[in-house]
Amino acid sequence: MNLLVVGVNYRTAPVEIRERLAWSGERLNGALEKLSGYVTHGVILSTCNRTEVYTVAEKATGSRVANFLSDISGLPHFVVASYRYDFQQREVVRHLFRVASGVDSMIVGETQILGQVRQALDRAKLAGATTPPLVRLFQRAVKVGRSVRQATDISRNAASVSSASVDLVGRLMPDIAAAGVLVVGAGKIAQRVAKTLADRGVSRITIINRTFQRAAELSAALGVAARPFEELGEALVSADVVITATGAAEYLVGGPMVKEALKQRKQRPLYFIDIAVPRNIDPEVAKIKGVSLHDIDDLRSIAEANLQAREREVVKVEKIIEGEVSKFMAWWDAQEVLPTLTALRSKAESIRRAELARALGKLPDLSEAQRSSLEAMSCAIVNKLLHQPTIVLKQGRDGTSYAWAIQELFGLDGKSGA
Repeated sequence: MNLLVVGVNYRTAPVEIRERLAWSGERLNGALEKLSGYVTHGVILSTCNRTEVYTVAEKATGSRVANFLSDISGLPHFVVASYRYDFQQREVVRHLFRVASGVDSMIVGETQILGQVRQALDRAKLAGATTPPLVRLFQRAVKVGRSVRQATDISRNAASVSSASVDLVGRLMPDIAAAGVLVVGAGKIAQRVAKTLADRGVSRITIINRTFQRAAELSAALGVAARPFEELGEALVSADVVITATGAAEYLVGGPMVKEALKQRKQRPLYFIDIAVPRNIDPEVAKIKGVSLHDIDDLRSIAEANLQAREREVVKVEKIIEGEVSKFMAWWDAQEVLPTLTALRSKAESIRRAELARALGKLPDLSEAQRSSLEAMSCAIVNKLLHQPTIVLKQGRDGTSYAWAIQELFGLDGKSGA
């Protein structure tokens, strides 16, 4: 069996590609359902910075998964091929453990990814798309992610996409406390953005969400303002910075709306920070005079500064991960060779019993004690002969190749009899 992951992330693909492959909620359920037409089992990890498909198959099925990504997104196959990466076996384990530990994130050490890994497994379970090896892999990844955060300071005072976006507000508006910030969305990310803004001393915060009740609840908790979604265009007039973080699959802010708001702003610049994937703001807005548009990929400079501050902790985390990868692969290799070991012992036991019965048939005068001694001796011979092959296979030293050789040498594939 082969472990495989195929995906794109913030390192390999820009946001305009990633947003075509971003799924959450019911869209993720639909993606899992369609995935079953390409591979038997699979887990989809889809976040703002990555979409990855993990699967287990008899043979490498990277091309099938790539076809799935192309077909479901509408992206041409050559486009997916130019941005995708794929790993197999040990590299899959190492990659997922790094993801869960936060060292493969744009914002190193961020904690949200751990929950996203767990949720990806839960979604796949509900869809009936998992298999025991994938379940164990993801469960282990979550444990590793927790362990490295307890054993190191990788997530101590860690930045996040939410806090990085607020840092960007500070760069755009040096007097951040006096800035008027409009937050579009009321989900987890938007909540973090609004709370971080309030913690940084921003008092003129307005929350807008398609469901006004959620916006009102968030605004009440923070002591800030809330407006109905229908007033989004009007809210742009008084804002200095607009941060969008919704799960909408279409643009919420377009050129006409922005142009209309600018007419009433008296030449004041308007800054947009779109951290949603798929994006909430039409990229064409960036072409409008007096407007500055930033998306999630523009947080790179803040992410790089975060990485420099955590390089020492990253080294510690990588060392822990390597140990955990070896443990998992030892288990994996044992599962790979278990059928071979079972078949080998079964065949050896069959031969032992047959030969012992033949010998005892020629020695009818033996006492019960003597018969027992012969029985014990035959068992000891078999156990000693199989001891070293068993150890080598279980230790995972190229276990799959050894298993194939043993199958051939001992005729375990049915090519020869006992």
